[in-house]
Amino acid sequence: MPDLTLRGGVGSRVDTEIDVKRSRFLCRLVRTETEDAARAAIDEARKEHWNARHHCSAFVLGPNGTPDQVRRSNDDGEPSGTAGRPMLEALAGRGFVDCVAVVTRYFGGTLLGAGGLVRAYSEAVVTTIDKAHSLGLVVERERRELFTLALAHADAGRIEAELRQRGVLILGTDYGLDAVLHLADDDAARLTAIVAHVTAGSTELKAQGHEWVDVAR
Repeated sequence: MPDLTLRGGVGSRVDTEIDVKRSRFLCRLVRTETEDAARAAIDEARKEHWNARHHCSAFVLGPNGTPDQVRRSNDDGEPSGTAGRPMLEALAGRGFVDCVAVVTRYFGGTLLGAGGLVRAYSEAVVTTIDKAHSLGLVVERERRELFTLALAHADAGRIEAELRQRGVLILGTDYGLDAVLHLADDDAARLTAIVAHVTAGSTELKAQGHEWVDVAR
């Protein structure tokens, strides 16, 4: 399963609400890159819905399969294991990384029991993820090789367009004495051949290491 996250960079957000036996479960899914930022998003939900009884949370930071990935969850007063853990499992089960989910619960007067709470908190997160997919707000996270390509300003627009047409991921462009395109790809040999073709061999790629980048599918 590929690593997925919200499109649009840090701070991107999707919200949903579900009702379970008159209890309201408001879920917000926020893209973040650090634990401090994740906790800030949780605090923001707590301040916004200050009169709610619970603000349960879960987050996954960093790529799957890496030793430094961070996973945290919090039941915020719900019975142990009935809120934060199922939320975390919902995120991980859908392959979501670099996101925090916060579910705010307004109690509706009917006790749901442990099983009911597990289902409700998990459903709130899954519903939000499904909404993000339906709105086209989900991208894959992939480790790609990074390159720069320096071009004359007069040629930059045409060459950038030709690269995009051939499926090259362009992260951005810096404008100075030259126009410098920042490229990411998983096949350096293929990219080198494409660049040689569209530039008629007039310039060369410069390798810039590796980075995890957003890739739309």
